[in-house]
Amino acid sequence: MGFFDSDIVQQEAKQLFEDYQALIKLGNSYGKFDREGKKLYIDQMEAMMERYRIFMKRFELSEDFMAQMTVEQLRTQLNQFGITPQQMFEQMHNTLERMKAELESQS
Repeated sequence: MGFFDSDIVQQEAKQLFEDYQALIKLGNSYGKFDREGKKLYIDQMEAMMERYRIFMKRFELSEDFMAQMTVEQLRTQLNQFGITPQQMFEQMHNTLERMKAELESQS
């Protein structure tokens, strides 16, 4: 069975994408959130990034051809912006850390 033939993988990918889209949409109102709302949003984004990191690691570790192609496509796309997947995760982490620091400085 291929990596993408797994119902579990398909469901997880679908859920990850839907959750991410919902968080991004919610993030459009971030400036209107109160302090607790901002903290909750940052926590949810951190959890999302960790889920995404684990999902991508499973792709990387898979011997399935399509999984490897997916990883390679991501690398190629990110390379167009001059970054690696690791740098992408680091930048997301740094952004969330800055958001936390801004919250702390406002208290």
